[in-house]
Amino acid sequence: MTEIEQYLFDLQGFLIVEDALTGAELAALNEIIDQQIALVDEPGKLWLRFNRLLSWGTPFQNLIDNPRISPYLLDLLGPKFRLDHDYIHIIRQGTGPIGSDLHGGGTPYDPCQYYLYKNGRMYNGLTAVAYNLTDVNPGDGGFGCIPGSHKSNFPLPAELQDLAYPHVCVQEIVGKAGTAIIFTEALTHGTLVWKGKCDRRTLFYKYSPYPSAWLRNYYNHDDYPNLTEAQRDILKTPGVYP
Repeated sequence: MTEIEQYLFDLQGFLIVEDALTGAELAALNEIIDQQIALVDEPGKLWLRFNRLLSWGTPFQNLIDNPRISPYLLDLLGPKFRLDHDYIHIIRQGTGPIGSDLHGGGTPYDPCQYYLYKNGRMYNGLTAVAYNLTDVNPGDGGFGCIPGSHKSNFPLPAELQDLAYPHVCVQEIVGKAGTAIIFTEALTHGTLVWKGKCDRRTLFYKYSPYPSAWLRNYYNHDDYPNLTEAQRDILKTPGVYP
């Protein structure tokens, strides 16, 4: 991370990484997603969520250690980190799978979702990489957060929670398709009501420090025989030894 990127992540709790996906990667991911949607879609369905996407093939497995993203994870999580879980939200209009409430925050302390700064470096719990697979323009909605809330000493007031009526402290994060937002889950964040002309397609890969887990169900790297050794390491179960 550059000096500016370190400053901004510490200040805000998130970073925007442009061109985290190439045009070819976007096309391959969206083609597979189209196929999966066709299997379960119903008339009038306003949103869909899919979990455990690595079984969908190489384009999704390649993102385990995306070279545009891994250097940031090394700085934020340390030399060892693990992929905790993954999923995709597809929102056509309105609210999505988890509604429009803000969640997360620096207080109360959560041993799986935290932000600390000690001895010249940042320490994070669960850390998310959210890839825009379609354009997100100003006023569309989508990812929203309260910058700096990962260091808040007070819990989020209930009056600020509903993103259907966002407070002025909430920032909408926009970006073209291929943009990634990296954020600590200690950041107060949520999903603004979607008003975009196209579907919102957001692909989430969430990483943890190697000793910890947020999701109880772990990956089995043997389920994916084409992984590299580096990718297999990132899918290891949590633990310090051996």
